[in-house]
Amino acid sequence: MSLRKRQRSASSSRLAAFCSPPSPPPPSSASASSPDSLSFPNADLLLRLHLDPSSPDDADADCHLAAAPGTFLDLHVSSAALQRSRYFDALLSDRWSPSPFAAAGGRLSLTVAASPSCSRPFHAHVEVLRLLHTLDFSGAIRSPGDALDLLPVALQLLFNDCVKACIRFLEAVPWSEDEEARVIDLAPLLSADEAADLLARVSPPPIAAGPSSAAGEPAKSPSEAMLHGLINSAIHGHPVHAATKAFVAMLLKDYPSRDCVHKVLNDAFESRLETIQELMGKYASPDFRVAVDSDEREAIQRFNLHSAALNVKHLYWLIERMVDLRVADKAVRLWSDQAALATDFQKLLSDADMWRNMTPGLPMLVTRCTLRLANSIVTGETLVPRQVRMKLVSCWLPVLNVCRGIVQPMHFHKSTSNCQELEEAFLQIISTLPVPEAQELLRQCLGFSTRNVDDCPHLVAAFKTWFRRADRAPLGGDN
Repeated sequence: MSLRKRQRSASSSRLAAFCSPPSPPPPSSASASSPDSLSFPNADLLLRLHLDPSSPDDADADCHLAAAPGTFLDLHVSSAALQRSRYFDALLSDRWSPSPFAAAGGRLSLTVAASPSCSRPFHAHVEVLRLLHTLDFSGAIRSPGDALDLLPVALQLLFNDCVKACIRFLEAVPWSEDEEARVIDLAPLLSADEAADLLARVSPPPIAAGPSSAAGEPAKSPSEAMLHGLINSAIHGHPVHAATKAFVAMLLKDYPSRDCVHKVLNDAFESRLETIQELMGKYASPDFRVAVDSDEREAIQRFNLHSAALNVKHLYWLIERMVDLRVADKAVRLWSDQAALATDFQKLLSDADMWRNMTPGLPMLVTRCTLRLANSIVTGETLVPRQVRMKLVSCWLPVLNVCRGIVQPMHFHKSTSNCQELEEAFLQIISTLPVPEAQELLRQCLGFSTRNVDDCPHLVAAFKTWFRRADRAPLGGDN
């Protein structure tokens, strides 16, 4: 049943309570199914519940077909108890003329839509009528399903105490996914105040219009803000980094909106990159080198370089997430546009005593970041224009050439492996470029041959490929 149909049906039911008397039930007959009647204390009226076969909901069509049109249930009820419902209070007053009792043969009647439970079509109505007599809400409402069954009937009968009890219970307990869907369906039938606490649980408040910052950036959606906070916690806000990072990586991978994940990871990458730029800029600044004495300068530089290394490590984790999710295109663009940062790294690596004593792992971390992005291009996980591919190699090839000659002995094997893998990745990227651009970059790769010639087959293959292409007669164009 659609939400619009529910809303229209329930709204008209509530309005009809004060606009017209109930229709008399069909006369009983031998063919009518008549369950045993129920009786409540101090009963002085007969109330007949009968099924309405006129317009069944789609979900309940089988239930209506299974019930004979004359199916009804008689209840002996207390008029004083019924008057706790504004519907029955109006019905039992002298507002109706002629008297509905006379029209109904001396009894009240109430039309009941078939219950989702075909075996108990009158169950919810009987329970609400029982509550009119007992007011034992805590005894009757023991689960979200109970409250959701009773609430539509309580709304129909304008039994406000029952409505409040159902809403109070629903607001305080967890729901299953199916129960949450039923709450959302019922919410339009409630007043704004009644629905507010329930809807606050199932949907975020509207995002305020206008910029959220002085820079004019749009406000983050609740999901973006949550993912952003989780990434920050995974990076540096939780004592168990490895487990937290693994959990956040799983959430990012499973999150249904790839656009949202893309945006959040891009923002985190840019923020981390700006921090690294600032820290390395302070190290390389000539003004800083003459502004303070040597001891203070060394302490500050140590702090800056340790912070830079830590942020490069976090940047690598972000790059891994972005490559795994195939959303690293902007990261590649930004990393390929870091000529100033690459120059600062070269300055640091040229000062062997500085980086070896303060941040011996920094060269390997920088190489790993570049390698991960370069490999994602080679494997087709990240697609970027050839101008970006060329800039990536142009920007970071000089850093690679410096790193190859300064690896620390304790890190020799791992660092050498990373450097050689990055050489191979750069050469493969160069093979994707037009012949003139590839020629320019290949000349800068001659340093890859400084080891034994037998140890650089990747460089030999790259030059052979280039010469094969360069010696080929032009293809395409004018014949």
